[in-house]
Amino acid sequence: MSYSVGQVAGFAGVTVRTLHHYDEIGLLVPSERSHAGHRRYCDDDLDRLQQILFYRELGFPLDEVAALLDDPDTDPRTHLRRQHELLTARITKLQEMAAAVETAMEAKKMGINLTPEEKFEVFGDHDPDQYAEEVERRWGHTDGYKESQRRAASYTKEDWQRINDELTAVHARMGDLLVQGLPADSADAMDVAEEHRGFICRFHYDCTYAIHTCLGEMYVADERFTATYEAIRPGLAVYMRDAILANAARNS
Repeated sequence: MSYSVGQVAGFAGVTVRTLHHYDEIGLLVPSERSHAGHRRYCDDDLDRLQQILFYRELGFPLDEVAALLDDPDTDPRTHLRRQHELLTARITKLQEMAAAVETAMEAKKMGINLTPEEKFEVFGDHDPDQYAEEVERRWGHTDGYKESQRRAASYTKEDWQRINDELTAVHARMGDLLVQGLPADSADAMDVAEEHRGFICRFHYDCTYAIHTCLGEMYVADERFTATYEAIRPGLAVYMRDAILANAARNS
């Protein structure tokens, strides 16, 4: 059985343009062509696309993805094991980042100025448990802290995977708009920025538009945040910030 490029785009949640690009650079060449010359993908092609998308979401550039998948000494199970390890590490990092953002928001609510080290400690080499103890000692009496902790405590490993997947999907949608050349203040980009704000509200804390704009500025102001977005798509940090600001202005 084979599938059209439109069907595969729907299955994978990517654009037809992306699949065309993968074909043009030899990363994912469809196994078949119809009599009219249209691309047709088989199950093996879908397996390869799944591997490509795993690596892309993990921040690997396309040339490295191609080298990894075409390595004759690496079998599919090895790829899956590697990706599982990387995803597990990302889940842990996101948990730490969520705690760091909560700390920053509680500090602003209470009028406390955090040092740069405190703001970005999550990105350095540190003991997450020790950091969590510090957060609890300083803000454990607040309602906001209790709510964030209550939410985090209820999440299972599967929940964190789902949360991570949803955030990754939001980032991917914003990255696709950037590649398509849509301005950051376009309706599509602002809608994705609103999705991002809604994601934070659903899983972490009440993210007002004012808070969201602060987060957007942070993505650009600190090179470590910027690097996170640049690994997803070059230029995404600024584009994300600008879309967030435009969305906040739209809703002011």
